[in-house]
Amino acid sequence: MNSISEAESRIMETLWQGAPLTADQIISTVGPANDWAAATVKTLITRLLKKKAIAGKREAGGYVYRPLISRNDWVHSESQGLLNRLFSGEVAPLVAHFAEHRQLSAKDLRQLKELISKIEEDDL
Repeated sequence: MNSISEAESRIMETLWQGAPLTADQIISTVGPANDWAAATVKTLITRLLKKKAIAGKREAGGYVYRPLISRNDWVHSESQGLLNRLFSGEVAPLVAHFAEHRQLSAKDLRQLKELISKIEEDDL
């Protein structure tokens, strides 16, 4: 999967929430929120089309866009890339990094413990 930039991810989030959408609908959603002109949004749409992250199709209401990749697949790809680049693909150093550099809340700790317990149960 081609990497999706931060700006492009805002277009994708909009499409994941309500596709299919016209360019005008995308512009009205992400343009004002990011202080982007219509031309900027259209450029981002074009980039996403070239990356085959979205598809466009003429329908009765005009030209509409929809995502070709799921949000889950994108999150998985992005998080795996981060893990590989920064932590040699190992999860424990990532968790240790956050534990050392960010105060973990009681809720964070509870969720981590529950996750570890679930993983241990699944491995049995």
